[in-house]
Amino acid sequence: MARRLPSSPPILPGFSHIHVLGSGGFADVFLYEQNMPRRQVAVKVMLSEVVNDQIRQMFQAEANLMAQLSSHPSILTVYQAGVSSDGRPYLVMELCSSSLSQRYRTERLPVAEVLKIAVKIGSALDTAHRAGVLHRDVKPSNILTTAYGNPVLSDFGIAATIGEAGNFDAVGMSIPWSAPEVLMDETAGNIPSEVWAYAATIYSLLAGRSPFEVPGESNKSTDLISRINRAKPRSIGRNDVPVALERALIRGMSRKPEARQGSVIELVHELQAIESELGLPQTAIETIIDDWALATVSDLEDRTRVRGGVTPTVSVGERRRRRRGAVASAPYTGIDTFGRGSSSVAKSTGASGSGETGNRRGWIGAGVAGAALIVALIVTLIVVFTTTGQNDVPVVANIQANVADGTVTFSWQDPGINDTDSFRIVTDDGQSSIQRSPEFTYDAEPGQRVCITVTVNRKGKDGPASGEKCADTAG
Repeated sequence: MARRLPSSPPILPGFSHIHVLGSGGFADVFLYEQNMPRRQVAVKVMLSEVVNDQIRQMFQAEANLMAQLSSHPSILTVYQAGVSSDGRPYLVMELCSSSLSQRYRTERLPVAEVLKIAVKIGSALDTAHRAGVLHRDVKPSNILTTAYGNPVLSDFGIAATIGEAGNFDAVGMSIPWSAPEVLMDETAGNIPSEVWAYAATIYSLLAGRSPFEVPGESNKSTDLISRINRAKPRSIGRNDVPVALERALIRGMSRKPEARQGSVIELVHELQAIESELGLPQTAIETIIDDWALATVSDLEDRTRVRGGVTPTVSVGERRRRRRGAVASAPYTGIDTFGRGSSSVAKSTGASGSGETGNRRGWIGAGVAGAALIVALIVTLIVVFTTTGQNDVPVVANIQANVADGTVTFSWQDPGINDTDSFRIVTDDGQSSIQRSPEFTYDAEPGQRVCITVTVNRKGKDGPASGEKCADTAG
C-alpha cells in the first residue's frame, strides 16, 4: 500500500514551519521554530479529513492528559495546544528523536541500556496508572529520546481512563504489542494488558523484533494474532540476556492475565533486582511523592492556599533518613545543651562555702548521672539503627498451593513488608522472580512437581527463606 503524502503545514501565529518530521494514520508531525521563546518544537497536527467530533474529543483528551502527565521526566513534554485557522487541532511538543525505534531493529542494544530505559518508561506508565490513565499503545516507536539521551513515553492518542476503557471505541491498535484479550475484544484495555504491552516492548528492544515475529516466516497480522493467542514467544536468542530477565518478560506476556505481574511497577522492581544481580547501579524509579502532584488545577490551587506554599519534593528514602537523623541527633543535642546549661547555672550561683560546694557537687553528680544515662541511650540507639533492616526482615510462612488446569498458584499472607520490600520466589529449577504480590503462578507441565521458596528482599538483600512448598499437577 502506498504511503500518503504529508498534509500542508498550518500557519500558526508565533511559529515558523521548517519541514515535516513524520506521518501517521491520523496526524502529521512537523518541525517548527517557536519565535518567543526561541526554540525548535515538534507540532502534531490532525488530518483535516479525519477530524470529526470523536477525533476532536480524543485529541482534546490527549492534550489534557499530556499536560497533566508531561511534568514526569520520562513522559514527553507538551508546551501548548490549539486549533489552527483551517480547523485542525494541534499539539506543540518537546522536540525528541525517534532513533530508538530504528536502532533496536538494526543493532543489538546493550542489556544495561535496555534495563535503564525499561525502568524509566515503567515509572512513566505507573505514574499514568496512578493518575487513572491507561496508555493503550505502548510500543518501541512510542519511546522517544530527548536531546540529553533520556527516554520519554509519547503518544497518549488512544489513552483512556481506567474503569472507562470498556466503553471507549479504539480507533487503532498496534497488533505486535497488544495483549490477547485486547485482540479478541475481551477488553479495550486494563492494567494486565498494559503489563503485557510493556513486557512485549522490553522484549522487542532486546530481541530486535516483536515477541511473536518469526524471522523468515509470514508475519501478517493474522499470523501475529494467532501466535499471540498461543502466548508462546520464542527465546530472545542472546547469551548476554539473563535467564531471570527473559523469564520475567515471558511471565508478563502470560496468556492468562492473572498469571502476569500484578502491575507495571511490580515488573519494574524485578528489573531493578536484575540490574543489581548484574552488578549495575539500580535505575531510580521516578514516581510522584505527594498526592497534590496528581491533583487537578483547581484542587491544586485550593491545597496551595491551605498549605501556604508548595512542599519541596523529597524522596521516600530521604524522608526516612531525615526522620532517623532527627531521632539520632536528639541525644547529642541534649548533651550539648545540658553541658552549657549546667556550666551557666554553676557560674550564676551566688552562694559560698558548703552551700556552694554542695550545689556544685549536686550539679556535678547530676551531670555525671545525666551523661551516663544519655551515653546509654546513644548506645541503645546505635544498636537499634545498626540492626534495623538486618534482623527484622519478616519471614514468609504457611504458603498455600492451588492446582487448576495445569496452573499452580502459590499464595501466602503478607508478613508485614514495607513499601520498598519485595518477595523473591525461587523455584526448584533454580529460577527466581521478584514481585510485590503475595501470590505466584506457575504454568506447569502435566505430571510435573513444582516447588518454591519465598524470601523478603530488602534493599537488594534476601532475608531468611520460607520453608519449601511443593505441588503436583495431574498427569
